[in-house]
Amino acid sequence: MWPTLSGSDPAGTPPPAQSDVSAPQRIDIQAPQPSTYEAPVQTSQAPVERTIAAPVAGTPTGTFVGRKVEQMRNDLIKLQDSVRALNGRMLQITNENVAASQRYHAVVAEMNARLQIGTTPGNPVMVKQWNDAQQQLEHIAESLSHMDKLSNDAASEAGLSAWLLDSVRATFALSGAVDEDHRQLRILEDEVNSTVVLIDRLLNELSEDVSRQTTYVANERRNITTMSLAVKNGELYGTSLVNRAFAQSQNLASAAAQASGPSVGERPLVVIRFDRPDIPYQQALYNAVSRALERKPDASFDLVAVTPKRGSAAQTALNSTQTKRNAEAVLRTLADMGLPGNRVKLSATTSPDVEANEVQIFVR
Repeated sequence: MWPTLSGSDPAGTPPPAQSDVSAPQRIDIQAPQPSTYEAPVQTSQAPVERTIAAPVAGTPTGTFVGRKVEQMRNDLIKLQDSVRALNGRMLQITNENVAASQRYHAVVAEMNARLQIGTTPGNPVMVKQWNDAQQQLEHIAESLSHMDKLSNDAASEAGLSAWLLDSVRATFALSGAVDEDHRQLRILEDEVNSTVVLIDRLLNELSEDVSRQTTYVANERRNITTMSLAVKNGELYGTSLVNRAFAQSQNLASAAAQASGPSVGERPLVVIRFDRPDIPYQQALYNAVSRALERKPDASFDLVAVTPKRGSAAQTALNSTQTKRNAEAVLRTLADMGLPGNRVKLSATTSPDVEANEVQIFVR
């Protein structure tokens, strides 16, 4: 064998000494390092305050139309101040409802936890907690009357805004105006339109809140009645059986409302033609929907806003916007009459067969 040139032992390195398998081996367990992940803070969704821009001040022209523009601008400022006050009242009611709901569910959760681990029948501590929960629930129920009053006040402001918008548009036809007067009138019309949109959104949100809060309070009253029996017997039962049956019927009605829309040539139950302002459709609508529900208690309805397909594209777009507002007003009317929102499906379409903006209601 030739000698190695690297200088290492050709026999190789000896294998490491074998440890005694019978000897216990030491295992080092390191303590877990604290995680650096921070869970996001969950905050309740607060209502957003609507920002209303002040009307743009114009240069006085000295004409009769210019003085009318200034007077209507002052009326718009008063209207916007009223809308801000209405929005502040809505924010206050919503915040109070959120606080009362949090306190109510905190007490109910504590009661459920105590009932789950077991307690004595008629535990006086739980009786006091049940009284506290009922008191918080009544605070939420009291807010419904405030919401109804707020909705009536908002409806009054909506009528005032519609009158102001008609006044602005009628002023364009007055003689004796200069170009600056018409420029200020166009700006004022846009500002009034923006205020009308804000009032409509406020009315829609109030209608949805009243319907949702009414259903919520009714459900929780039944649940807390069932919980009183659980406190009396010291056993956990769960939610009210009536609420379970109600939830199933609500799901069926919602599924029916999401069905396909009206077919071509189908005859509507009600046709409301908005060819003039202030159409008194409420009583006729209530009678028609009442008869439909008498014949079919689980009926749902398709509410279709139909716009005439005539004129330029801009005119069609304006008509479509106005028709959707009319449909939202009809939807609010149905909600105020007590029809659940999940039984109504709102849609919009255009048709060359109609002469004016229409709202058609179909039965499902």
